[in-house]
Amino acid sequence: MDSLQFQQKLIGIQDRLMNFALKLTANREDALDLLQDTTLKVLNSQEKFTDNVNFAGWVMVIMRNLFINNYHKMVRAQTSVDQNVDLYNLNITCDSISGSPDKIYQIKEITKAIAALNEDYKIPFSLFVNGYKYQEIADKLNLPLGTVKSRIFFARKELQSKLDGFQYA
Repeated sequence: MDSLQFQQKLIGIQDRLMNFALKLTANREDALDLLQDTTLKVLNSQEKFTDNVNFAGWVMVIMRNLFINNYHKMVRAQTSVDQNVDLYNLNITCDSISGSPDKIYQIKEITKAIAALNEDYKIPFSLFVNGYKYQEIADKLNLPLGTVKSRIFFARKELQSKLDGFQYA
C-alpha cells in the first residue's frame, strides 16, 4: 500500500477512532488529544504496517496502547516519594493475608530484613518493589541506570542470604 492509500484509509476511519477514544477517555477533549496522538503515531509507524493485517484493528491497538501508556505516566507523575517515610515499607495490610499469625510474622521478618539493608540498596530496592521501573528510579535518585540495576541485584542477593530457608506460602 502506498503512502496516499495509507493516509486515505486513516482518514476514512477517523470517526470510528473518535468513538473508540471517547469510550476510553470518557472526555471529549482527552479523546481529541488521544486521536491526534494516535494519528501521529500511526503515520510515523506506516512502514510497520503489513497489508495482510486489519488496518482499523491495528490502528485501534495503537490507540489503546497510547491510552494505557498515558494513563500510567499520569499515575506515576502524581505519585510522590516522601523522603521522610519508610521507603522499605511494603504497605501490606494484615487484612490481605487473612490475619494468619504465621503470615503476619513472616511479613514482619521480611520487612525487618529490608529495613536492615544498606541505604544505598534499600531505597532503590524499595522503589522497585513498589512498582517503579529502573529508569524511573535512576531519574528519581539521580543515579546512572547501571548503578540502580546493580544495587537492586545486590539487595536481592543480600535478602536471599538473610532469608535463606525462609518459606512464604
